[in-house]
Order: sequence, then C-alpha cells, then structure tokens
Amino acid sequence: MAASSKKVFELFVSKVPWTVATKEIKEYFGQFGQVKKCLLVFDKETGFHKGFCWIGYSSEEGLQNALQKDPHVMEGSRLQVQKNRRPFMGRKPNKEADES
Repeated sequence: MAASSKKVFELFVSKVPWTVATKEIKEYFGQFGQVKKCLLVFDKETGFHKGFCWIGYSSEEGLQNALQKDPHVMEGSRLQVQKNRRPFMGRKPNKEADES
C-alpha cells in the first residue's frame, strides 16, 4: 500500500533531436505537470544521446495532459510521444556471464 504514493506515470519519447538536452526536455514536458524524472539515454562512445527518453510525472493528470497535445515539436522536429507500457527500472550493466 505504501508503493501507491511512489507511483510514477511515464511517457516514452523518441525522435528527440541530438541538440536537445535533458534540462530542455524536462522544462518542455513540465508545462503539462510536475516532472518527477527525466531520463535521456546517452551513448558512452559518442557522448551524444540516443534520441529517446522517459518522462515520469508525479500524477496521472500530467501524463494525460502531455498525451492530449499533438504534435510535440522541439527544435523543428516532431517527437513521438506515447504512454510507457513497461515501468523503467533502470539498466543494469551487461555482464558476460560465462558459466560453461
């Protein structure tokens, strides 16, 4: 029952222009509701982000407000925005498990 207060309502956003930073995404999606988290995934080799992110709202209202707006445009590019179907738990490092 304690977990209900920690529920996060998430969006999955793709086609994010490489010129857009985490701060800008958080500010943009903040107009729809309180953003609890913003996770923009970066490529370790290139240093650029991979063009997708997760936005977590603290309320379902923020999530619904963001889903109702169409299109979402940042720096001239149309973002693809959809409700996240699976909760994002964070990535664990890939470990080569060689037990043979």
